[in-house]
Amino acid sequence: MTGSKWKVNESLIRRFQSVGRALLLCDLEDSHSGNIALRWKNPETGRDQLVITSTGSQKGDLAASDICFLPAEGTDYGYYKASSETDIHARILALEGVSASVHAHTKHLTFVTLDEGDKPGRPAPFIPVDPLGHYHLGGLVPVDRFAVPSGSREMTETVPQRLSDHRVTAIQGHGAFAKARTIEEGLFRLCIADNSGYVVQMAERVGVDVATLRAGIQAAPDAHFSYPPDEYTIADDQSCDFPEEEELVREFYKAGARIFESRLSPFHTGSLSVRGIAALLYAPKAAMPREISGPLLRTPLAADSADSPELALHKAIYELSNFQTIAHCHVPEAEALAHFVYPGESRPNDRIVPIDAEGSFFYLVIPVVPPKTEVETLVRLLHDYKVVIVRGGGVWGVGAQSLSEVLHHPSSVREICQYRVAAYERGLDLRALEPEKAGKW
Repeated sequence: MTGSKWKVNESLIRRFQSVGRALLLCDLEDSHSGNIALRWKNPETGRDQLVITSTGSQKGDLAASDICFLPAEGTDYGYYKASSETDIHARILALEGVSASVHAHTKHLTFVTLDEGDKPGRPAPFIPVDPLGHYHLGGLVPVDRFAVPSGSREMTETVPQRLSDHRVTAIQGHGAFAKARTIEEGLFRLCIADNSGYVVQMAERVGVDVATLRAGIQAAPDAHFSYPPDEYTIADDQSCDFPEEEELVREFYKAGARIFESRLSPFHTGSLSVRGIAALLYAPKAAMPREISGPLLRTPLAADSADSPELALHKAIYELSNFQTIAHCHVPEAEALAHFVYPGESRPNDRIVPIDAEGSFFYLVIPVVPPKTEVETLVRLLHDYKVVIVRGGGVWGVGAQSLSEVLHHPSSVREICQYRVAAYERGLDLRALEPEKAGKW
């Protein structure tokens, strides 16, 4: 093998290593599973190459020798020790507008797409019930069932075909493939897909009628979700409009890393902000691994017609309040429990009541409001409770001082919901576990 074939581009290697570690951290891979691929123009030759992780490499600890540089027009993966699914990735990268592809063992998506059908076959597609999955994945993820669900000829033909029309496609029992413009966007799409699977799994665990919910979303998605999330951007992750605010920059990155690592929101979703005198310091991709940042923006505090719905809501909350910080996270457990219906009742409740000691100490109740709740109502509830769950719209928390203070709210909400799920699965009466005084709030 020649030096040119294995020439290490340090920046490219670091990107592969960072995405690999992020895949492991958010439990989309085991120690050796999955693969990451990119179409890359060699700066020396000017020719496109297929860059892909080697077979069996540890994605959380990739070395330069674990990343293979292949001719774009041929794979020869046996010689280069590239992934056994290199042919699949090569065909995905040949699709128009696609420069990256990522395969991961998306466990939760895999859990909820298993069935007892014969192989091969075409199961029903996976339909998300959360806003991130609905909007970022186009409302569904195709699912295929293969007799040989790893590196087979059928997979090589079918997976790229599915991705010609969809952003993510699933293989029953084997995870998912994503097409993308960058490997970071591939990570983003797989995180969204697995999170959507987890929301459905949580909803099923607490008895939510997922089939009816799906039918309602497909018939009228606008009635079930607050607003479409911002489109994913690929060119601005390193930008920072306020580098002179060194302490605040560190706080944004620290909070973003905790949101990602604690799974309070999938990779590069959610948002954080700090109020200034006339400006807003804003992180539109709040869930940031320590090695993959997101943009940190300074924007006027006054509303602007060009603002995205996400940014506009931050500004509207500040306009109607004295809050100093805001966190918006898509906590999957909260998304699922927002649809929970108590046994014997007919509709979801308007509150989640903590049944654990710490949750009850900080929050007697957590309001749950419908999508598109008026901002005045949302602000009033935030004044009273500091955190609100919007059904189909995530968790909003506010603080009077720091990002660390406001981060506590979505983190607490996740644990509160986990305790309730566990109690329900054990057959316990949630009403009996709830503090009596919570009924007065």
